[in-house]
Order: sequence, then C-alpha cells, then structure tokens
Amino acid sequence: MLKDHTKLMSAFLASGEITGRKKLQKMIYIAKKLSFPFQEKFQFHFYGPYSEELTLRVEELCNMGFISELKEKKGGYYQYRYTVTEEGQGFLNMYETDMPFLKDCLEAMNEQPSRFLELVSTVLYFDNLPREEVEEKIFTLKSKQKYTVEEIDTAYEYIESLKEKIVQ
Repeated sequence: MLKDHTKLMSAFLASGEITGRKKLQKMIYIAKKLSFPFQEKFQFHFYGPYSEELTLRVEELCNMGFISELKEKKGGYYQYRYTVTEEGQGFLNMYETDMPFLKDCLEAMNEQPSRFLELVSTVLYFDNLPREEVEEKIFTLKSKQKYTVEEIDTAYEYIESLKEKIVQ
C-alpha cells in the first residue's frame, strides 16, 4: 500500500508544486502512459482520464501530513496547490523509488496549462485508435474545449518529446 503512496509523493517532490486537481490527474495519467509505475486505475471522465484512487490517495497523504493542500479562491472557483511537507520528505528519505527521468517529465508537464494536458491525456487515452479516430473523439467528446487540428498535432509532438526524455 505505502509503495503507491511513495511513488505519488515522489511525483509531487519531482514537480515542486502542482497547482490544480485536474492538472495533477492529467500529469499522473500521462506519466503512467509513459510507463512510469503508477498503479492508479483511470476512467474517461468529463475532463479526460480521471482516477478516484488517485483522489483518495492524495487525500490520505494530506491526512497523514505528508502533502500540503492549499485551497485558494480564484475568481469564481477554488484552486488547490500541492507540495510535499517536511514530514513527507522525511518519510520519502526512508524509501527509495526508482523512477529515473520522472523529474524531467513532470517538470515539463507542470509548465503546461491544464487545458493542454487534458488534450494530451485524451490523446493517450485513445492511443489504441488510428489518429483520425482520435481526432474525431476529441472533436466530439471535447467539443466545448474547441481544440484545433494544430493543437492535436502539438499534443502528438509533445508526447514524443516526453518519450525522448525517458530514452535519453
């Protein structure tokens, strides 16, 4: 059980700070699709792939005092910021997680807006389909986001750039 918590905490530590629950979900999903050993199960949801397990694990880490969740009012909604606490760092020092290149990938993802990560994670969710069908799915399921073909092309290029970070 704690192995999965440790992997998740390593992701927080590698990222420095993650702003937004949606962004967190997308970053972990993308990392999982890039073969990092995250065990959370994801289903397709309104904002793309979503894991109830991940939500619960983050809540547990907050309750244990290992992760800090700061709730900020931003405009008409609340935004959450996540960081590893001192206690969390102490806990992580007792365990070794072998995930080379995770930091590079998560830092790169953390620089991207949530909207783009939502697109990237959706492309990866349907990676078993031909590209044309993936585009159709995006235009249908994500019609409110109004993604363009150019943005989809950029998402595919971005996925390749993340894969290159792992191969180094």
